[in-house]
Amino acid sequence: MAKADGLSTLRKIILLMILAAVALGSYLSRVRSTDWIEPLWVTVYPINGDDSAETDSYINQLEQADFLDVENFIQREASRFSVGNADPLFMKLRMPIDERPPEPPASRNLLSIMWWSLRLRVWANGVERKDPEPGGDIRIFVLYYDPTVHITLRHSLGLQKGLIGVVHAFARADLNPQNNVVIAHELLHTLGATDKYQDGNYPVFPQGFADPDKQPLLPQTHAEIMGGRIPKTEDQAEIPPSLRNVVVGPTTAKEINWIQ
Repeated sequence: MAKADGLSTLRKIILLMILAAVALGSYLSRVRSTDWIEPLWVTVYPINGDDSAETDSYINQLEQADFLDVENFIQREASRFSVGNADPLFMKLRMPIDERPPEPPASRNLLSIMWWSLRLRVWANGVERKDPEPGGDIRIFVLYYDPTVHITLRHSLGLQKGLIGVVHAFARADLNPQNNVVIAHELLHTLGATDKYQDGNYPVFPQGFADPDKQPLLPQTHAEIMGGRIPKTEDQAEIPPSLRNVVVGPTTAKEINWIQ
């Protein structure tokens, strides 16, 4: 009996050591991701989200240049906040993968969310281990869907723990600019930025507005990246057509360590 209790205690100690090592590694990765000393490498893994031939055809035509808007956006906005690194981030397109990430839980139960988060990180690490190319600092998994079939898409997400984004996007070339807005939004989530919109997707004033000092306030001409939309009236806001119509506001800049 004493021997069994001793083994049980040893297993618990080993498990705690593993969890501590994972937590430390995750913490160090998060610190490094927002020190902005070295460029961040973002790997993009395309996934056929609806198993359609149309989506396959679109994915097979994707090129590195299709994600250049995200690089340019981060570079442009970092420069506005005088971030020292001239090239703060690079996007790297990977080969498509057949695996899909674990589905998030339907409930908001904390234990369910924690378990799903762990499963997602284990899954992402497995994908990266199979990749013959070097891993990135941040991994973005983009699930594409045929827009002629899927009019609306599920909510995308970005996790700071594990530096992982899961994006749901439309498989059509003319919608790439809007897809990149979603990718940039979730990318900044992985770096610690928080949402700045309320129920109904209307941006929160003032931090969710690109220009909260504008007179008259409405209509706005740009979206704050974490506000997500361009406020036009007191109850209507539009999806920005591209990252050219999006800025990083000071609250978001502080969250990702662009300003103190």
